[in-house]
Amino acid sequence: MTDALANELRLRHKDGFLNEEIHTIYLGGGTPSLLSEKELSFLLETISKLWTIHPQAEITLEANPEDTDKIRSTEWKKAGINRISLGVQSLFDDELTWMNRAHNAEASQKSIDILKQTGFEKFSVDLIYGSPFMTMKRWEETLKWVEKEELTHLSCYGLTAEPKTPLANSIKNKSIAPLDADKMAKQFEMLMSYADIHQWEHYEISNLAKQGHQSRHNSSYWKGVPYLGIGPSAHSYNGQTRRWNIADNKKYVEQIKKGIIPDEMEVLSLTQKLNETIMVRLRCAGGCDLSAISKHFGEEKATMLLSGAGKHIGAGQMIYEEGYLKLTRKGKLFADSIAADLFFEE
Repeated sequence: MTDALANELRLRHKDGFLNEEIHTIYLGGGTPSLLSEKELSFLLETISKLWTIHPQAEITLEANPEDTDKIRSTEWKKAGINRISLGVQSLFDDELTWMNRAHNAEASQKSIDILKQTGFEKFSVDLIYGSPFMTMKRWEETLKWVEKEELTHLSCYGLTAEPKTPLANSIKNKSIAPLDADKMAKQFEMLMSYADIHQWEHYEISNLAKQGHQSRHNSSYWKGVPYLGIGPSAHSYNGQTRRWNIADNKKYVEQIKKGIIPDEMEVLSLTQKLNETIMVRLRCAGGCDLSAISKHFGEEKATMLLSGAGKHIGAGQMIYEEGYLKLTRKGKLFADSIAADLFFEE
């Protein structure tokens, strides 16, 4: 698999899909924390031979607490990793067991201590709220733990029952109760209050950071910066087209060996680009810039967008401020539905 990833990088470079200086690299989507220092270094060296990597590039590795020990953490730093995204998810063992996670709360705490001892100044912690096990008291305890540990970046996600997942099937079969939307909303409101009190920047619906610790990689996604994704199921975007690789590991490796990139491509229409811009920009604290909408999609679209936002402004869910449409605290609870309501038809 590692050889296949390197070969896809070479094929993509030859294809000319991305011809810019690299400012961020993100190793995730699977379990890259299981790679050895040699394998990680090999991949990063392959990238550096094909593209120019900015000297201050943000290089993130997704890691699980059970994979994080002193040896691996030291190896990651030696390989060139300078930021870790740690999948803690919960601080409670019964909830972790229910989620089928391989680690326990003790392992999460130990992994954070190790990252600090190894000298990682930038690392993010993933947390999930809204599960049947996450009471209001537990969520409050979790946020107190965040402050005690002096963390600098959080990615917090409300639990969702995606179609065809074990959770969705369990709810359908009534073996567990449906997710409590009201409780989830209250826990999200608690998160927003916590951010205000402790001076965290809630810079995207699911992401919070202390000053100077925002994820540069994810921020690039939300700004529409082109990106290249390699590996099974990886997506890429160059401003005009979106590509995605097949999900099957075996077929992926076989095709790459033949010099074939096993992907599909979609050319995005102007309306698709506009709707994506609306969706991602509204999720961000800066909001949706109507002058940029006017420049890239036409003044008429900007006028129609502002008009469509009127009812949400009237309901206190949005504000129009210095040329930007932004979600209010109330509106953040309905971010996806508001964005969908503002979408344009082809």
